[in-house]
Amino acid sequence: MNRTYALHETLEVHEIAAFKAICMTKSKTMQALVSDPELLRILQHDVQVSTQQLQELSGLLSDSQQQGR
Repeated sequence: MNRTYALHETLEVHEIAAFKAICMTKSKTMQALVSDPELLRILQHDVQVSTQQLQELSGLLSDSQQQGR
């Protein structure tokens, strides 16, 4: 499916991806400092979900770059 994105949409996806990457980095870093098993499980789940979401956002950005050519 060929999608066309406006420039502002592409920039917003970049902003979301950057924010999500920062959140994931924080969750990964905090895992080393957490002693509560439930909180550790939540942080691990957040990292897994964030990784999947970043892959999806990366796909959107790749589509956006290809259509600009």
